[in-house]
This record gives sequence, structure tokens and C-alpha cells, in this order.
Amino acid sequence: MDFEDVAEANVKFDREFFFNLPKTDLHVHLDGSLRLQTIMELAEADGVDLGAGSVEELNRKIAPGRVHNSLDEYLASFETTLKVLQTERGLYRATYELAEDAAKEHIEYMEIRFSPVLHTQKKLCSAAILEAVLSALRDGERDFGIHGGVIVCGIRNIAPKVSLRLAELAVAFKNRGVVGFDLAGSEYNHPAKNHLAAFNLILSNNVNVTIHAGEAYGPESIHQALHYCGAHRLGHGTRLREDGDLLNYVNDHRIPLEICLSSNAQTRTVDNLDDHPFRFYLDLGLRLTLNTDNRLITNTTMTDEYYTAFKEYQLRPKEILDIVMSGVKSAFIPYEIKRDFIVRTKAKVKKLIVEYAAQHP
Repeated sequence: MDFEDVAEANVKFDREFFFNLPKTDLHVHLDGSLRLQTIMELAEADGVDLGAGSVEELNRKIAPGRVHNSLDEYLASFETTLKVLQTERGLYRATYELAEDAAKEHIEYMEIRFSPVLHTQKKLCSAAILEAVLSALRDGERDFGIHGGVIVCGIRNIAPKVSLRLAELAVAFKNRGVVGFDLAGSEYNHPAKNHLAAFNLILSNNVNVTIHAGEAYGPESIHQALHYCGAHRLGHGTRLREDGDLLNYVNDHRIPLEICLSSNAQTRTVDNLDDHPFRFYLDLGLRLTLNTDNRLITNTTMTDEYYTAFKEYQLRPKEILDIVMSGVKSAFIPYEIKRDFIVRTKAKVKKLIVEYAAQHP
């Protein structure tokens, strides 16, 4: 049996199949992806009051996976996790454990994003903050075999001059583990074009750009991300469907969308997954990648995101292959490395699908 024999077949994949599937995660926030036990232990070590005396109480406080009324309400949960990410030790441990958790479910490449400015409550300098994360990621690569990079985030609702300072930091650490620059935070009433100085610096230094856009605001946000700030990828892009002309531009230029299904449902970006444009985008041929966004806050894994997409949108084997390969093709890695990664991953996925189909006729 060859892959072509099953490419369009109705194969009933189970969750274990997606667990074993080689994957990428290009949109995962460090401060939204800690282990609950780690938060408790770091808080105890640093004398931090979490307002919770046990893992169970902390779980109820954060309520992973809860559906919120808005993106801003969803973001409020980060106030708790950020309390324990104010030391090099805390940053290192959170990053190292994230690499371990990802590797366990066969994520072969991930891009961890965070904003150093949110980790300065104890007067750590931005360079030390970033180095702690990069060091942990390097050690994670050594110990778990996963590869990855760091994306530095500017924040929409913080002064643009802060984004410029973060852009300078990203440029200084280019080729030292930083692979891109992002603009995150509250999208409504905080336009990306306010941060043009940061993006002018980033683009003039040939640093990759991804921007949260079209999550809590409409196509105008996506337009600014692309045409003002030069985005190479779009974080979410859920509301792109509201502007057909812009949608065709994104498709024609093969600009990847970093889709986070569970997160979009929990932030009320969509009312439910039936209302998500994922299937519409897939049928039109857009370059879609699946991502966790926040493993803890969203209560998800890459295995869950793929399995959810499979069940909700009746994915066929060829579509699963295409989504995996979109993740690989969209990664911010040099072409010389990406070329081999593409060939290797495609062969792995095809082999896994054929073997599963043969065992589950």
C-alpha cells in the first residue's frame, strides 16, 4: 500500500496516531505554558503569594480551558503565571520543561514566544531574561532532541518605545537563538502601526516577523500587520474571512496562518469550533499551521489540537500531511536546514499514515 492509495480515504485516526505524528508548534507562549506543580514550587521558593495554597486551588483559580467572555479576560490569567517568571531560575525551568513536554508528544520543532519586558519585576535586565530562556532551550535540545527558537514579543498595549527596545534586543540576539519578532497583547484599540519604529528596525536587520492579528479585531488589523509591519506570518488570522480580497492576497503570497483552535473558542474569537473558518481556509488552499497558543491556560497539547481538527473538520490523510508540512515550511529556520527537515518529515508522516491505515482497515 502506498500513500496515494489512502490519501483521500476516510481513515478513522485515534488520538494515539496524532500523539505519534511528527509535529511543529510555531505559536506557543512561555508564560501560558507552565506546569501547575512548577508554579506552586517556584512560588514557594520565591515567597510569592498566588492566592492559592495547593495545586488544586491553583487549578481552580486559573481554570485551564475555561471559556472566557473576551480575549482581555483570557489574558488576565497570565497575571498569576508571570508572578513566578521573574527570576532566571524560574524562566529557565519553565522553558526547559516546556521543551520536555513538547518532545514527549513528538513535536520536533517549536518556537517559544515571550516578552522580556513582562519579566522585570525583580529588576532583571532584558538580556539576562532572554539568555535564561535561550539557555534552557539549548539544554532542552541536548536532552530531548527537540529543536527550536525564540520569538521576542512587543506588546500592543504598552508604549511603542518599549517595543523598539525589545526590537533592539531581538536584533542583538539574532543568530543566537532568536528567530523572530512578534506583536502580542490586547488587539482592540491598539493598532500595530503605532509600533512602526520597532518593525522598521526588525525588517532592516532581516529578522522574521509574525504578528497577532485578526483574533480580537477585524481585517484592518491584518492589513496593518502585513502592509505596515511586514509580517511574514499571521498569529491567528481568524477574521481574515471578512475581507475576501485580503484573504486572496494572503493565499496568493503563501502567508501562513498560525491557527490555535482551542484558544480561539475560549477567547470567544469564534462562538464555537463549528463557526471557525478552519475548514473554509483549508478548502481554499491557505497555508495553515496548527498550534497550542498556551498549553496551560488553554489546557491543550499539539496532540489535542490535531485530534480536535480531525474530528471537527473530518480531515483526510492528505490534509493531515499538508497541515504538518505547512508547519515545517513556515518555520523560521534557514533554508538549508528546512530543506532536509521537509524531506524527512514528509517521509515520516506518509509512512505513519500508511501503517495506521493498514492496521485499521
